[in-house]
Amino acid sequence: MESEHTGTRRNGWTFLTNHARVLIAIARDPGIRLRDIAADCGLTERTVQAIVTDLQADGYLNKTRDGRRNRYVVAPGARFRHPAEAGHEIAGLLAYLAGPLSTPSPEVAPSAEVANDTPGHGEPRTTA
Repeated sequence: MESEHTGTRRNGWTFLTNHARVLIAIARDPGIRLRDIAADCGLTERTVQAIVTDLQADGYLNKTRDGRRNRYVVAPGARFRHPAEAGHEIAGLLAYLAGPLSTPSPEVAPSAEVANDTPGHGEPRTTA
């Protein structure tokens, strides 16, 4: 007998949505091009563009022009949309999946970096 976890009829699902994958790619590299996100996520550029538009419209991303390229900033304090997770900020998930977030360059205000609710993150190290 085949269980629902090992059966072949349900092998196409994944834990993360395309929106989450795009947001993680941007958190890893705020200057990433949409075509590179598309290649990394296995999506079309048009799909990535629509997802970025969704994320901007709902306040998860801010976009600025940097010469001929776009630069993205994940909105600090953004929370999950689903009622089951609504009280939690996305920063913890992004920090976990995107790896250590880089310190913003002097052109980016400190309030624009992704917040991290992991204890000890961002605090100066002390030596004993």
